[in-house]
Amino acid sequence: MSKKGRKPRGQKPAWERGYNGHVYWLGKKKLGKVTVHTAKDARHKYTWEAAGRAGAGDDLEKARRAVEAAAAMADKQLDLFG
Repeated sequence: MSKKGRKPRGQKPAWERGYNGHVYWLGKKKLGKVTVHTAKDARHKYTWEAAGRAGAGDDLEKARRAVEAAAAMADKQLDLFG
């Protein structure tokens, strides 16, 4: 019995922790970021930006999942004018 050849997989996006937040990278391409706000008068603790979308929240995991979802949808959605 012969082994089936595996298809080479592409790169996987990865989170990188920074000084004021986290950045979601695919190789050298930045897919999105989550920023931490330390000001006491800030409405939310975290804000996120990805694929032309933005949001805010108080939970880091929810903000990271929102960035991952926005980046995944942008990858699958067709360009309107291109």
